[in-house]
Amino acid sequence: MIAIYGLKFIIIGIVLTVGSVLFAAYRDSMGLFIVSIILAILTIFLSFFYRNPPRKIPSDERLILSNADGKILSVEEIESEYIGGKGYKVSIFLSVFDVHINRTPASGTVDYTRYTPGKFLPAFKKSASDENEQSETGFITPFGKIIFKQISGILARRIENDLEKGQTAKRGEIYGMIHFGSRAELFLPANVEIKVRKGDKVKGGASPIARFKE
Repeated sequence: MIAIYGLKFIIIGIVLTVGSVLFAAYRDSMGLFIVSIILAILTIFLSFFYRNPPRKIPSDERLILSNADGKILSVEEIESEYIGGKGYKVSIFLSVFDVHINRTPASGTVDYTRYTPGKFLPAFKKSASDENEQSETGFITPFGKIIFKQISGILARRIENDLEKGQTAKRGEIYGMIHFGSRAELFLPANVEIKVRKGDKVKGGASPIARFKE
């Protein structure tokens, strides 16, 4: 399946590719034919990038799932007034080869969303967490409050977040996308057991990041 966020880019790529092939044939131009090949390769890459593979959502409601595909950059202890004091921040790096669909990590209600413009530093840098363009969502679950972020990278210039204040969402539901290489983060309260460590590969909506304690 293809993510709806990328359909218009893929359609544009197909139209340009077909148009350039026809024009190259009409002009009998090797140069235009080479351009057609380049456009076709770009369109194939876009189809790959905007893929939306099915995911099997774990049934345990206490699990907090990854909000993105990628590699765990760090698991840090933090303090946040919103989540109730001490807790954890889990950072995930998404390369251009990872699925870029974002999924809700838990079931609950959107408390707030906040978009912050900023820089476009490489997403694997720690400073990107605070300085880059980002979209933040505060979320109330039956077991506690969490925050999840979408953070742009050096290539990303657009963040999609379809969630609105007061909206309810279920674990694993698609809620947005970060275009091209980027970073995702989760801010979790202290009453969780962390299930990942630095270097782990995770899948959005499928991989447990943590679990609320009984």
